[in-house]
Amino acid sequence: MDQPFHIFLLTEADVPKIAAAPDDPHHHDFEELIVGIAGTLEHFIDFKSTVIKAPFVSFVTRGKVHRVVPGTENGVCKMWALRFKSEFIAETTFQLYSRYHDQANIALPPGTCFNRLVTVCDMIYGEMQQDAPDLAVVRHLLSVLFTMIESERRKIEPEDTASRSTQNTTFKNFLAILEENFRRPEGVEFYAEKLFMSPRNLNLICNQILQMSVSEIIETRKLIEAKNLLTTTDKTIAEIGFDVGYQDKSYFTAVFKKKSGQTPSEFREDMRRLVS
Repeated sequence: MDQPFHIFLLTEADVPKIAAAPDDPHHHDFEELIVGIAGTLEHFIDFKSTVIKAPFVSFVTRGKVHRVVPGTENGVCKMWALRFKSEFIAETTFQLYSRYHDQANIALPPGTCFNRLVTVCDMIYGEMQQDAPDLAVVRHLLSVLFTMIESERRKIEPEDTASRSTQNTTFKNFLAILEENFRRPEGVEFYAEKLFMSPRNLNLICNQILQMSVSEIIETRKLIEAKNLLTTTDKTIAEIGFDVGYQDKSYFTAVFKKKSGQTPSEFREDMRRLVS
């Protein structure tokens, strides 16, 4: 996906086309939220297949192997699909990873609360249809949408539910500590010490949940923030690198290009072109 954000509506007209040529299980370089208003969704994720009926939300983090096949219920299918780059809402993305890594699909009760989610999706789509959509407005609305979803999720699954495993709790705590410290030049040992565990065990948990080492997750969070700053500020490359914990501009540029396939300057130019 080239643009930082995209939204589209799936309807019953799309169902036979997708059923005739379903995707193989795959992963992508963006985050994806599906808000199911009507119909069904067959979702293969985490190596198991689930069929969920609307109303529901489904969030797929970047890099997770999955496949979705929408279906109709009483001849109707209506689902909003929202796709966005991690850096589009950098301050929220890793919170989403911790909330949804072990449960991508959430069935929601029909009624006023769910209808509010649909209203926000309608507002986002309306803004994106403008000749010059304001992505700052879209960013805020998307954050509101996830806040509302989280509020509904807590009603269904209180945080203190016994089903929350120790591993999941440790991972969430790690991400919370990371959010406070990723701008500092700290490594695995720092986070493991904060969690009163060995670096090896923390790496095992992160690999099992995100298929990434602790170092990779730290670096990914730094680069998400760097991309956010490149897109939304006029800071120099050196200033941005320093802000996310890289003391040397050349090293920051090399890491950024290795992970993103572009230098920071090339990424900034592309984002400005897309936004304009």
